[in-house]
Amino acid sequence: MRSIKTIKDVVGWGLCVGCGACQYYCGIDSIELENIESIGIRPKFKKLDCIKYAECLKFCPGYSIGAERSCEQNNPPIADSLIGPVLEIWQGYAVDQEIRYKASSGGALSALASYCLEKENMEFVVHTGMDENIPWYNKTVKSKSRADILARTGSRYAPSSPCEALSLIEASSQSCVFIGKPCDVAAVSALRKHRPQLDKNLGLVLTFFCAGPPCTTATLSLLKHMDVDKTTANEIRYRGNGWPGFFQVSFNNGVEPKKLTYEESWGKLAKHSRSLRCNLCPDGLGELADISCGDAWHLYDRQKGDPGRSLVLSRSIRGNDILHRAMESGYLQLEKSNTADVIKAQPMTGRRAAIWGRLAAMETLLMPVPQFFGFPLSEVWQSNPIKLKIKTYLGTLRRLLMRGLWHQNSLNYTQ
Repeated sequence: MRSIKTIKDVVGWGLCVGCGACQYYCGIDSIELENIESIGIRPKFKKLDCIKYAECLKFCPGYSIGAERSCEQNNPPIADSLIGPVLEIWQGYAVDQEIRYKASSGGALSALASYCLEKENMEFVVHTGMDENIPWYNKTVKSKSRADILARTGSRYAPSSPCEALSLIEASSQSCVFIGKPCDVAAVSALRKHRPQLDKNLGLVLTFFCAGPPCTTATLSLLKHMDVDKTTANEIRYRGNGWPGFFQVSFNNGVEPKKLTYEESWGKLAKHSRSLRCNLCPDGLGELADISCGDAWHLYDRQKGDPGRSLVLSRSIRGNDILHRAMESGYLQLEKSNTADVIKAQPMTGRRAAIWGRLAAMETLLMPVPQFFGFPLSEVWQSNPIKLKIKTYLGTLRRLLMRGLWHQNSLNYTQ
C-alpha cells in the first residue's frame, strides 16, 4: 500500500479537508490557501521541500483523527456508537429572539459565543462569515461583540478554513472562542497538544453537525439556476431568518432579493460531489469539541412556523460548565434530550456505519487511508445488513476507479 509522508501526499490523495491548519503551522511563506471552486480550499505549496510539510501530519485531520480525549473521562455518562460520548444532551434555543430568528437552528452556537464575550471575559470569536467582496465565498472572521456575531449568523454551505486564524488566538491576551467544522476542531484538538499558548487561550471550542460542505461550484450553479448574475449580488445567505429559512440573494441596486426554500436549495447544493475525505468522515457530530450543536430536524414541525430548535451536546467538562452558566445567565432556554432524539433528528448519524467498508475499498486499491483512532467503525459496520455491506464496498470501488481517485495526482480531490 502506498504511504503518506508529508502534507503534500494528503492533498495529492484527495484527503485534504481544507481546514487551514497547515498554513497556521507552516506560515504564509510556505503555504498559501487557494479556493479551487470545483474542489474546495486547498494548500498551495510555495516551497519545493520543507521539514514542516512532514510535521503537519501530527495534526492534519485529513491524515488522522483520534477521539481518545472525548469527554475527558474514561466512562462518560452517555455513550452511543453513532454519536460518540457526551456528558449531557439538550435541545432548545437562544433566549435572544433576534439571534434565534437570524441564526440557522435556534441560535444556540451564536448565543453561546455571545455569552462568552459578555460574561466569560473572552476576547473574541474566530469563526466563518461571508466574504463581502465575493459573497459566494467564505472568509475567516474575528467577532468581538453580539453585533458582530449577529451580522454573521446563518450556515455557510461553502468551503471554509478557520484554522488559518489560530495565530490570532495564540497571540491573544485573553481566552477566545473557536467555531469550526468537526474536522477543523479535530485539527485544533491535535494542535493544542503541541502549542501550549494556543491551548491556554482556547476558552471554548464549538462545532456544528456537518455532512460535508459543497464546493463553490455548487453555489455558482445554484445562482445560475436562479438566473442570477453573481457580479450583481452583494449578499448570499444560505438559510436563517426563520427556521430553516431561505437561500436568499440580495442586491445593492434596489432589485428585490431572490429566494429559494431550504429544501430546494439544499437539494441542488447537495447534488455536487463532496470531497473524498468528507465521504470518509467518522465524526460529523463533533466529538472533539467542548460543545457541538445541530438542527433538531424531525423533532418539531418547522413547516408550521417553529422559530428554530438546536440539539446541544456537551462533550467536555469545560463545555458543560459554560453551558450551564449560559443557561443560568438567561442566554439559552434548554430542556433535557437523549441519544434517541439525536439519531431521529440527524439521519446522517448512520453514515458512520459505512466508513469501514469505504476504507476497505481504498485498501483494496492500495490507496493510503486516513487513520481514525477511538471511533467504533468496525462495530457499527458489523451491524449493517450483508446486502448494504456489499453495496457500500462495491459502490466505493466503482467510484474510486471511475473518477481516477485510485492514483495520486494534484487533482485527486473529489469523489
